[in-house]
Amino acid sequence: MRIALLGCGVVGAEVVRLLHSHRDELAARVGEPLDLAGIAVRRPGRSRDLPVDPALFTDDAAALAARADIDIVIEVVGGIEPTREWLLTALAGGRSVVTANKALLAVHGSALAAAAAEAGVDLYYEASVAGAIPLLRPLRESLAGDSVRRVLGIVNGTTNFVLTRMDETGASFTEALDEATDLGYAEADPTADIDGFDAAAKAAIIASLAFHSRVVMDDVYREGITAVTAADIASARAMGCVVKPLAIAERSATSAGVSVRVHPAMIPRSHPLAGVREAFNAVFVEAEAAGQLMFYGRGAGGAPTASAVLGDLVAAARNRRAGRRGPGESVHADLAVLPMGDTVTRYHINLDVTDKAGVLAAVAGAFARHDVSIQSVRQDGRGDDASLVLVSHAATDAALTATVDDLRALDVVRAVAGVMRVEGGEA
Repeated sequence: MRIALLGCGVVGAEVVRLLHSHRDELAARVGEPLDLAGIAVRRPGRSRDLPVDPALFTDDAAALAARADIDIVIEVVGGIEPTREWLLTALAGGRSVVTANKALLAVHGSALAAAAAEAGVDLYYEASVAGAIPLLRPLRESLAGDSVRRVLGIVNGTTNFVLTRMDETGASFTEALDEATDLGYAEADPTADIDGFDAAAKAAIIASLAFHSRVVMDDVYREGITAVTAADIASARAMGCVVKPLAIAERSATSAGVSVRVHPAMIPRSHPLAGVREAFNAVFVEAEAAGQLMFYGRGAGGAPTASAVLGDLVAAARNRRAGRRGPGESVHADLAVLPMGDTVTRYHINLDVTDKAGVLAAVAGAFARHDVSIQSVRQDGRGDDASLVLVSHAATDAALTATVDDLRALDVVRAVAGVMRVEGGEA
């Protein structure tokens, strides 16, 4: 079985090492050897400490993806273009594809799936979400006979590390991000992580599989963690909660649709996700028959991601050897993606208010005008000012947003100091 590898960075290099060190075992599992026939990189002449013939390296990824003697193409380059064209070429030529490219799948996953179906080959992408954690295959195959209701997870290690440090050490956002960068958890440009783009791409992939519907990245409501403050962390602690960067995909209880969102939220410290620390990932799945399931592990890094790539490679190779293909895209449900305003959630609202009679009545009136009920209130006085912390009961996000806008307009409210969603049950 001849394999082409597009990309040989941190993940690609680990794929090469695993193919070499596990060669005999992989051959036994597949039924024939898996041989690297070419590796596409930007600088073929660069010295690399890898157990392969340097002659395998090329800077022509397009030509490698189109080679007639290739059986399976592994892509770990990332990005959308020209990667999309390379993979479409490979699929059209009858080659199965294994990719870790979450951004590409979240935008053009349907086109790639259609090309694979037309050619009768496989498109596998377990490594695109949560690294080594086996999540996508259970959603696609193990739970195929069940009805998934909700998926709630931490799918970005960088943001989880930052919020963990803020909670456990009292560090500011900037200090925690600097530490994440020093330890290699954050890129030099951390925008994709801290602004939620990485998690949104993963959420789109998860939702598509969980609900058998096409969900693309533009469908996902996205909010990063840059606005999380030490006051938010302290307020969560006072409620017995912790702030986590969540990706949430759930089926609506009232309409034929799903909501998909990424944002920081407070969850009770008793929730299984609350104990997921530092750069680890975990995904909590709620299904009708199976109940609650949790998948936990390292969500990134060369070796964990390469492990997921090799798992897909073995599956694709076995299918190819047997003259079959694995499960393709399943979008029969065709559920609409609901706007964020229709999503039912709860809010934690921190107000700086004037410390005088009638304040609570005015604030409660703003909630009542939008048919939002208050679950709890906590007030701390500070001379002429006071801090009023409220947690709502469940309501639509649109109603809660309108309530916050109304609160900002009240004469007794000096400032809305903080707004954060609350998830994971009554806190």
